[in-house]
Amino acid sequence: MTTSTLEPQAVWNTLATIPDPEFGISLVDLGLIYSVEVEERRIHVVMTLTTVTCPSGAWMHEGVKAAVEKIAENREVQVDLVFEPAWSPEMLTDSAKRQLGWIRD
Repeated sequence: MTTSTLEPQAVWNTLATIPDPEFGISLVDLGLIYSVEVEERRIHVVMTLTTVTCPSGAWMHEGVKAAVEKIAENREVQVDLVFEPAWSPEMLTDSAKRQLGWIRD
């Protein structure tokens, strides 16, 4: 049994440091990370891509797995890539919309 206090927010914070290679905006702000679960022996991340044919999909999937493994504290890391629900621009955070010039303060 582990005595770790790794919280899901720590995983979210780590994922927020990974930029999309095309936009330079974090995968979290783009709305590509759907969920994070931290369990005693496993961390489970569910993510998507903006399109099924995204040329950077494999790189982003592996990048998410590698980043989470660095903080996993001996847990198995599972990253599922899903396309339901489909990604849409409504999933962008306000921060991402600002960076894209869709919102001006």
